[in-house]
Amino acid sequence: MKIYIRSAATISAQKTFGDVPFLTEPVEYQETRLKAIEPDYKDYIDPKLIRRMSHIIKMGVATARECLTQAGIEMPGAIITGTAYGCLEDTITFLTRIIELDEEMLPPTAFIQSTHNTVAAQIALMLKCHQYNNTFVHKGLSFESALLDAIMLLKEKEADNILVGGTDEMTDASFTILSRLGQYKRWPLSNLSLFKTKSKGTIGGEGAAFVLITDKPSTDNLAELTAVKTFYKPKSNEDVELRINSFLADNSLNIEDIDLVITGKNGDLKNDAVYETLTHSLFANCSLANYKHLCGEYPTSVSFALWLASNIIKREIVPAIVAENAIKNSSPKKILIYNHYQNNYHSLMLVSAC
Repeated sequence: MKIYIRSAATISAQKTFGDVPFLTEPVEYQETRLKAIEPDYKDYIDPKLIRRMSHIIKMGVATARECLTQAGIEMPGAIITGTAYGCLEDTITFLTRIIELDEEMLPPTAFIQSTHNTVAAQIALMLKCHQYNNTFVHKGLSFESALLDAIMLLKEKEADNILVGGTDEMTDASFTILSRLGQYKRWPLSNLSLFKTKSKGTIGGEGAAFVLITDKPSTDNLAELTAVKTFYKPKSNEDVELRINSFLADNSLNIEDIDLVITGKNGDLKNDAVYETLTHSLFANCSLANYKHLCGEYPTSVSFALWLASNIIKREIVPAIVAENAIKNSSPKKILIYNHYQNNYHSLMLVSAC
């Protein structure tokens, strides 16, 4: 059975939402935190509901509705999301009020909406969708876990037109904490020059990306999602290379068959070490692309990479802003996405032309 990506939508730190040019006008930031460029939510959500929704819920709901609109689908067969941090804004609000109100007379809204599955639940409530609804909270593999669950549902004929999303937000509190842990650069810099600055730390990000996957072939499909694989804490860079080769072999391919490799480089010396090693070994003759200088680093950022790969294949163009080296095939037919989060959670995705 073949799995297809029918449509894809994302809200990110770039102009990527709705009917906009495909990354021809990259937005430059001079800081270590990239904030999502948000649309006018009134076009997607009842204004009476917006005021009760936190940042991540609005991003997730709007992106999901845009994804369905692009596909021409009113009701998905299932809704599956992945998030590592969940609804941080509501969680912080609730905890703050516990202290401020001395644990008495607490407003319940922030608590109710602080759970990780709130985004998937709100989408279902708005659509009146009573189908399968699930949320994965698997740290750096949250979105990939959601995708694998959706693929199993399709193969078991349990659902079709499955809405799969990855969402994470960055709040002032979480940014401060992660900065103290040394995850981000110490000094502001241009995100478009991220890979030229060899130093410790990366830039923080946030966003929401949804794809609608189906097993029905159509000329309207963006791409084929050929395979997804995850692995945890590889023993060495050589082990990573072996796993990538094994992944390709399982799909009757070798590295020469891949037209473009999208990697999860984020500008941090330690994080990028495995990518640098592969660039001089397995990927030595490959066309390479990066994406985290556009959306920032966050646990489900690979959902942005899948949106990017799907659009590259459908539009038959590789945006200049993502290219790392000379692109040999300007209209790639097979794209490999390799990403890891903190060198613990590794994933591989193979996206092909339909």
